[in-house]
Amino acid sequence: MPQKPSPGHCRTLYFASAASFTRKSSEEFPAPLSIADLFVRLEQSYPGIRDKVLASSLLTINLQYVDVEEEDGSENASSTMIKAGDEVAIIPPVSAG
Repeated sequence: MPQKPSPGHCRTLYFASAASFTRKSSEEFPAPLSIADLFVRLEQSYPGIRDKVLASSLLTINLQYVDVEEEDGSENASSTMIKAGDEVAIIPPVSAG
């Protein structure tokens, strides 16, 4: 289980294709920030992640699912704030065979 984030930061956990795309299982970001701001930071660090991963992923903050519209500029993405100490999980769809 990941450690708590550093003071003034949130921790983002990556699962499945998000972990493959970033080549990380988790990462810290300065907080507070909105979901839209997190998505912008992720796109800057990992070009293409928005369309290839985030557009089809579920998002949780502290184990609670967050309703994020498909476009990261939506009202929910802009208004939902991630606070210092929060844990965000990016959960892409997983197919089974």
